[in-house]
Amino acid sequence: MKNSRRAFIKKSAMTGVATYMGALGLSARSYRRIIGANDRVNVGVIGYSDRFRGALLPSFLQLQKELNFDMIALADLWNKRRADGQAFLKGKLNHDIAVYPNDEALLASKDVDAVFISTADFQHALHTVAAVKAGKDAYTEKPLAETMEDARAVLKAVNESGKIVQIGSQRRSGATYKAAYDFINQGKFGPITMVELIWNVNQPGRWRRPDVVPLLKESDTDWKRFLLNRPVEKFDPRKYLEFRLFWPYSSGIPGQWMCHQIDTVHWFANLPHPRSVAVNGGIYSWNDGRKNADTLTAVFDYGPLNDHSSGFQVIFSSRMNNAAGDVKEIYYSNGGTLNLDTNKITPDGGLTEKYAKAMNMQANLLPEMSLNEMATKVTTDANTGGDDLTVSHVRNWMECVRNRKKPNAPIEAGYNHAKAVIMSNAAFRTGQKVTFDEKTQEVMAGGKAFKY
Repeated sequence: MKNSRRAFIKKSAMTGVATYMGALGLSARSYRRIIGANDRVNVGVIGYSDRFRGALLPSFLQLQKELNFDMIALADLWNKRRADGQAFLKGKLNHDIAVYPNDEALLASKDVDAVFISTADFQHALHTVAAVKAGKDAYTEKPLAETMEDARAVLKAVNESGKIVQIGSQRRSGATYKAAYDFINQGKFGPITMVELIWNVNQPGRWRRPDVVPLLKESDTDWKRFLLNRPVEKFDPRKYLEFRLFWPYSSGIPGQWMCHQIDTVHWFANLPHPRSVAVNGGIYSWNDGRKNADTLTAVFDYGPLNDHSSGFQVIFSSRMNNAAGDVKEIYYSNGGTLNLDTNKITPDGGLTEKYAKAMNMQANLLPEMSLNEMATKVTTDANTGGDDLTVSHVRNWMECVRNRKKPNAPIEAGYNHAKAVIMSNAAFRTGQKVTFDEKTQEVMAGGKAFKY
C-alpha cells in the first residue's frame, strides 16, 4: 500500500506539472530541457577557429566552474582541426572531448545543451538555425548573416524555438558602453547629430593563412558541406581558410569590423537599420587575389525612423594599409562629444554662448564626465585569459542559459546589424545608393533586391 500510495502521489504531482506546463505552452519534453540551478550545462563547439581558441575559450574557462558549465564536444569539417582541437581542449579541460565531422552530427548528441558557433562568416546564420531546431542554446559569432535570406531564416528559427541565443557583439556587455547607453537614453546627451567610426590597421597578413593553406586537402574536409547555400564551385583552400577575403563567403571589412560599431549605433539610438548607405573603396594595397576591399568608407543616413531620433549621419572608414587613428567611436550632439576611445564626455564642439546669443538661443555645453567613473563594473579576472568585454559577454550568455532571460545581444540585435552589413556590401559591389524595404525586408540596390 505504501508503494501504491507513493506511486499515486508521484503520478498526481507529474499530472499537475504537465497541466501547468501545458498552460504555459511547453511540452513535457521542453520542460525536461529546462536547466536547473544545480545541473551542469554541457557545451559543444562548432568551428575550431582562431576566435574561439583566442577569446571564447579563455573566457569560458574562466567562468565554467563558477557557473557549473563544461565543454564536452567539438565539430569541425577539417580532420586536422578536429584532431588539434580535441587535443587542445583535452589539455585545458582534463577530460576526453567527443569529436564530430560536422555540426549536424554534434547537434544530434543528447548530451550537448548549448553550443559556441564560430565558423565562417556566411555559415553563422544557418548553423544557428540548425542549433536551435535541435534544441540547443547558442553563442553565435558575428556577423550574424551576410544575406537577407539567411538573416530572415535565423530570426524566424530563433524566435520560434525560444532558445537563448547571444550574438557575439560584446560591446553590449561592456560597462563603459552601458554607461554611454544610459547617458544618451536618459536624454542627458541630447539628440545624436553625427557619429564617426574608424577601424584602421596596417597588417598585410590580416585574414591570410599562408602557412596553413598548403596543408588543406579536399579529401580531408567536406567542401560541399562547407559551401552550404553558396554557389557551387571548385575546391579552393584559400576560400576555405581565408574566407574573409572573398565574397560571397564574407563581406570583409563590413562583416568583421563595421558590424561591431554599427551595432552600437543601433543600440544607443534605438534604431533598427540605416535609411540609406553609400560606399566607396577598393583594393589599393594588398592585391593578393582577394575580392574584398582593403580600404572602405561608408556613409549612413539614419533618418527619423521613430520618435527617438531626429536623424543623423554616420561615417565609417577603415583601411588595412596604415594604422594611424586605430579604432575610434565618437558621438556628437549639439552640446558636445561622447568619445568611446577616451571614455570621456566633453563640451568639445558644443554650442557656445557667443554663437547661441547671436541667434537668441541658450548656450548648450555638456559637462566634463568620465564613462569609467559612471560604469558599473562586472567582476572579471582577465589574468586567466580573454578580454574583459568578451568575458562579460560570455558570462551574460551563460547566466541567461540558466535563468532564461534575454541576453544582452539578442537575435534582433544581430538581425539589425546584418541589415547594415548587407547594405554596405551591396553599396560597395553595385556602386548604388542602397536602401532597405521594410515591407519585404530586402536590401534594395538599383531597384532590385541584392543577392550576390
